[in-house]
Amino acid sequence: MKVIDQTLLEKVIVERSRHSHKGDYGRLLLLGGTYPYGGAIIMSAIAAVKSGAGLVTVGTDKENIPALHSHLPEAMAFSLQDQQLLKEQLVKAEVVLLGPGLREDAFGEELVKRVFDSLRKDQILIADGGALGILAKAHLPFPSSQLILTPHQKEWERLSGIVLDHQNTETTARALSAFPQGTILVEKGPATRIWQAGQSEYYQLQVGGPYQATGGMGDTLAGMIAGFAGQFHQVSLYQRVVAATHLHSAIAQELAQENYLVLPTEISKALPKTMKKISQKGS
Repeated sequence: MKVIDQTLLEKVIVERSRHSHKGDYGRLLLLGGTYPYGGAIIMSAIAAVKSGAGLVTVGTDKENIPALHSHLPEAMAFSLQDQQLLKEQLVKAEVVLLGPGLREDAFGEELVKRVFDSLRKDQILIADGGALGILAKAHLPFPSSQLILTPHQKEWERLSGIVLDHQNTETTARALSAFPQGTILVEKGPATRIWQAGQSEYYQLQVGGPYQATGGMGDTLAGMIAGFAGQFHQVSLYQRVVAATHLHSAIAQELAQENYLVLPTEISKALPKTMKKISQKGS
């Protein structure tokens, strides 16, 4: 087991080059938020933007777009029913986050299949929420892209076939070997572990607590992972995912010193300032 320390964070979160532009910080596509789960994709989008993503586009229910823009005018948005726009955005995106607030119905399944079929090797797919349920149920072939999975314990049970009581480091390592080489697994739980298929070592969080047990926490984490995945190319994708996952719980722990419960949107709100402090320490 590896522990995440300040050195790793400073290696990942570095000061921005004076000569950079928004295209250097990731072109993200977030897909989800179908009725009645519109808030999930909004929280993911807020987290992605606040973590420094250069360009964020959201595909969601048309009725959800005004609410999204009232919270986050920085994101672009389109209706998931618009097949042509979806096709165009899937080609342009470097990072695709699929599943926050995605209902597990026929439309959701069709969307997941389409995304899986469309992605290229040079793209990154983060499968979260409803996409994980559909992946487990429909037994779809894996996409060509780099794959990141973010299941909580019950979702991992469905994906891996390991019942909750038998989930441990040995059973997870075995199950992960069935996924494509290089697949990154964020195994969420009381002691979240971050794995990469093909590596025996894993990282385990030493931060976080029950003050995070509220709706939207996973959506915010998924948005942060997407935001980090699109930038910080001086380190590996695995290190970017580890840093985002740690920071999510570290900020929550800090906020919990004065709050009984930590809201996911408060974590996003604290992100730019926290990242600034880390980047200055490392420079």
